[in-house]
Amino acid sequence: MITPAFELTQDPDFLTIIIKVPYARASEFDVYFEGEDFKFYAKPYFLRLTLPGRIVEDGREKASYDTDKGTLTIQLPKEIPGQHFEGLDMLTSLLAPKKSRSAKSLVEEIAASAELSEEEEEFDWEIEQTLYEESAEGTLPLQYHYGFGNLRSGVFQRLQDELSDVIDIKDPDQTPVDERRRKRLAAEAAKFDPDHYLADFFEDEAIQHVLKYKPWWVDAHKKMMALQGKSHQEHDTPTFVVFSEEEREQLRKFTNKSYLLDKRSRHHVYLGLIDILLAYCYEICVNEGDKNVESSWNVRKLSATLCWLENFTSIHDVLVAFGRRVLCYPLHRHFGLVTRAFSDTVMILQLGKAAVLKCLLDIHKIFMENDPAYILNDLFITDYCIWIQKTKSKKLAALSESLQKTTLTKSHIGFELEELEAAAVLVQEEESALKAAGTVSRQQLPSSASETSDSEESSSTSSSETEGSDSDERESSTREDGEINSLQGTLREERTAPLIDCNGLRQGTNTSTFEVGDEKSKVSSQSTSVPGKLIEELEKQMQTAIRLSEQPEGLATASCILQEQEENRVSEPDRFSKDTTGKGNFLEVSSKPNPLLFLRSANEDGD
Repeated sequence: MITPAFELTQDPDFLTIIIKVPYARASEFDVYFEGEDFKFYAKPYFLRLTLPGRIVEDGREKASYDTDKGTLTIQLPKEIPGQHFEGLDMLTSLLAPKKSRSAKSLVEEIAASAELSEEEEEFDWEIEQTLYEESAEGTLPLQYHYGFGNLRSGVFQRLQDELSDVIDIKDPDQTPVDERRRKRLAAEAAKFDPDHYLADFFEDEAIQHVLKYKPWWVDAHKKMMALQGKSHQEHDTPTFVVFSEEEREQLRKFTNKSYLLDKRSRHHVYLGLIDILLAYCYEICVNEGDKNVESSWNVRKLSATLCWLENFTSIHDVLVAFGRRVLCYPLHRHFGLVTRAFSDTVMILQLGKAAVLKCLLDIHKIFMENDPAYILNDLFITDYCIWIQKTKSKKLAALSESLQKTTLTKSHIGFELEELEAAAVLVQEEESALKAAGTVSRQQLPSSASETSDSEESSSTSSSETEGSDSDERESSTREDGEINSLQGTLREERTAPLIDCNGLRQGTNTSTFEVGDEKSKVSSQSTSVPGKLIEELEKQMQTAIRLSEQPEGLATASCILQEQEENRVSEPDRFSKDTTGKGNFLEVSSKPNPLLFLRSANEDGD
C-alpha cells in the first residue's frame, strides 16, 4: 500500500482533508471516520489518521474529486463547533496508530534485534588467548550512551571512520560524560585566538551587516505578539508557520515511533534542542538565509550536543558552551552573534512546536545533503523531528520562558573577554596619543622651517635691496665717468670667459659649481652691517679697475692668486656641503671669479 500525500486544514466548524490520489478510480473510494479515527482506501492508496479532535457524521460532511489534479477533498464536521484542533501540521504524529505509546514493540525494535543477532553469533574458538587480569570496574568494559535521549551506544565502534570527521570526541563509547566535558573545555581554550576576537571586535562592519538580516520567524513572531491578548490567540498561532510541500514530504517519509524517556533523559533532550537551535540560528544569520558548503559544518561545530555528544544539566551551561564555540571556531567570532542567536531561539520556541519542527526539518535537509554529516540525522535530528510533533505546547512555552530569564555575559564565557577588550582599548588610546604627538611635532617642524625660510627671505630681500641701492650708485657713478662703463664691459667678458689656471690650462666649467647664494648672503651681511665702508671700498675698487685696464698682463696672475685663495678658503670644514645623492660630501668651487677678490688681488699685484 502507498501512503498518499495529504494536507489538513480547519475552520471553526469543519475539518478539511485533502488527499492526492492520481490515477485512482472515484468509484472505488472508501472513507471511514468516527471520533478521532479517519481511514481512506482507494487501490493502491491507504491512509489512516489519528486526529487531534473528534469529528461526527451528521449529514453536513462533503466530498469532491478533481480529476485534473487528482485530489480528493473531504469536509468533516467537528463534534464541538469552534474547537481548535492543534497539531494539524504534525503529519508524522497524525499517522501514528491510536494508543501506540503503550505498545512495547515500538521502542527501538530494530536496534534490539540487531543486538540480539550479534549475541547469537557463533563463538570463535581460535581466538588469541591472554592472561587473566582482574578489573576493578568489572569483567566487561562499560559502554556509555549518547544520541537522542541517550538511547544509542556502540555506534562508533562500527562507524569510527565515518564519524571521525563529524564529531570531535574520540572513542565516545569508552568516554564518560564528565570526561567529554573536560576535553571539550580544554580544546576550546586551546583554540581561542585573542587576535581574531579583537579583530572582529574592532572591525565589525561585516558583522553589523549580517545582524540586520531578519529570518522568517521574526515577522511571524511580530504577528503573534500583535495578536497577544486576544481571545483566540492560540488558535491563530499555528497559521504563522507554513510548511512547504518539500517539508510535508519529509514528514510523510518519517517512520512514526514512540520514545519512553525518563525524567532525566527528557531534561537532556530539551536542553539539547536549545543547543541545536542556537547553532542553527547562527548559521541562518551569518549566511543571511542562504545555504552553502559550510552550513553543515557551522551547525554541527557550534553545537556541543552534536560535536561532543554533550549532556547538559542547565540552560546556562548550554548558553556558555555555545558562546565559547562561537568565539573559537567560525569565521565571524563576535559576542553580538551569540546574543542574536539567543534572541532568535527564544522567538522560535515562543512560536510553538510548528516553528521548531520547521527549523529541525531544515537542519535535517542540510545534513542529508552533506557527507558524512547525514549520520547525525540518525543519531539526533530524525528523532527530534518525530518527538517534537508529540510534545505538548505548554512544555515549549515553559522552556522559552526559562530561556528568556537566563542571562549570559562575557564574564561567563571564561576567556577574560572584558579584560582583553580593556587592554586593547588602552593600547589603541596610546597609539592614538603617539600619532597625535607625532602630528604635532610634524606641524611644528614645518613652522620652524618656514620661520627659517622667512628669515632667509627677509635677509635675501634686504640684501637685494642693498644690492639694488649699490647698483643705483654704480649706475650714477658710471654716468659721471664713461671709462668705468667700458671697464664693466671688460669685466663681464672676463666673468663669462673660461678660467686659466697658473699652468696655462683652461679650467672646465663642469668640474665645480659656485654657491652664488652664499656669496650674496656674505655681501648682504657686510652691506647691512657697514654700508658706509662698502661704498668706500667699491670706489677704491673702481679706481683700481681703471688702472688694471691699462695692464692686461696682470689678469692671469690675479686669476692664479684668486684660485689659490679659493682653494685655501674651501679647505675649511664649513665649506663642505652635503651630497644629496648620498655618496658623501663634495666641494663646491666657483666657476666664476668673485669680482671683489679679483679686484683686491689685482690691486695688490698692481701696487
